[in-house]
Amino acid sequence: MKNTRELVLEGLLSFDKELDFSSKIIKEILDKNDDLTGQDKAFIKRLFEGVIERRIELDYRIDLVSKTPVHKMKPVIRNLIRMGTYQLIYMDSVPDSAAINESVKLAKKRGLAGLSGFVNANLRAVSKNKTGDIFEALKDDRIKYLSVRYSVPEWICEKWVKEYGNDEAEKLLDALLKTRPVSLRFNTKLTDDERKACLSKIENEGVRLTKDSRLDYVFSAEGIKGLKNLPGYDEGLFTVQDISSCLAIEAAGIKQGDCVIDVCAAPGGKSILASEKAGESGKVFSFDLSEDKIPLIKENARRMKADNIEACAGDGSEKKDSLIEKADVLILDVPCSGLGVMGKKRDIKYNASPEKISDLVKIQESIVDASWEYVKKGGRLIYSTCTINPDENEKQAERIAAKYPFKIVAGPVQLLPHKDHSDGFFYAVFERIE
Repeated sequence: MKNTRELVLEGLLSFDKELDFSSKIIKEILDKNDDLTGQDKAFIKRLFEGVIERRIELDYRIDLVSKTPVHKMKPVIRNLIRMGTYQLIYMDSVPDSAAINESVKLAKKRGLAGLSGFVNANLRAVSKNKTGDIFEALKDDRIKYLSVRYSVPEWICEKWVKEYGNDEAEKLLDALLKTRPVSLRFNTKLTDDERKACLSKIENEGVRLTKDSRLDYVFSAEGIKGLKNLPGYDEGLFTVQDISSCLAIEAAGIKQGDCVIDVCAAPGGKSILASEKAGESGKVFSFDLSEDKIPLIKENARRMKADNIEACAGDGSEKKDSLIEKADVLILDVPCSGLGVMGKKRDIKYNASPEKISDLVKIQESIVDASWEYVKKGGRLIYSTCTINPDENEKQAERIAAKYPFKIVAGPVQLLPHKDHSDGFFYAVFERIE
């Protein structure tokens, strides 16, 4: 039988090989091993996600003590030492002896007994040096320091230092590493008394709730043990949605009876909030390129009782003549680099690159070009992303206003985690003027 560390090792090897979504990998591991205790599942999730999140720092620490550079190690050995190092540095509940000895045992179990001594020696060296300030020696190389300290590729650090300055860039990177509370967005169709009753039941489950000062139906929640087990979840009284996307939908000014078109809708959070704003007399058309994601939109809409949503697959970059001048509000939450949600999606920073962003900018432009005519004269278009990058954000907003018959009526707004206690999120609202 595979133990918890072996399951983590297999997940990390799969991630390195496929560069698949880490969230998908950890879900598959936990689903296949549902007989594990809650404590074991928590250990697996913490170690797997932690190694991915801190990989740049872990590799730097290992390279300081190893005669063989990390990138030249066998994949199994490399990930075993990363796992051991993460436990030594970040998991106080794990004794150093256990972190080291279990890594050595696992090397032998995987048929690499000849390298078990190498694993042992390197982890003991890491343990011996773990209280030292490894970052001090990097202070003269600002970009390298930020990259290692916050485990973010140098090109992203360089980009943000250039755009925000040294201090702001470091605060931003630090915020993305911190664990933020879950954001619960309550159904806006609830009365105040109904919402208060639901809040009380959730708090009775040991969850700490704090209302966001910007919107009275958004609360941060700490201490959630199982989201789907919370009172009111099955009944559609609330959903998980960051304050940033709620603010964007609020800025769009959706009214009762409006027709809303959401071109890149999955998993459906913005569509559902838009449907509540539009009411029973309104209509929301939700499209997504991936046909596999349509059932997710439909299921979320069903649970939240958003009966005025019609969801189907559709390529946002292909114009649909039947939708021309049909929308009172057009939502363009376009595919983006996702740099604003690196703290939640740990694989993003390793998959992103300047070249991929350049390709994404072209996709964003193609979606705008194909979709802008869906907006009625006097209607609104909201452009949004979950990234922090002017090429995908401010410059795209400028392009919309310059190329098409729109004027900006709200924003542009760039939300930053360290300032706004939200995802890194951008939105701008336009009104069609002819």
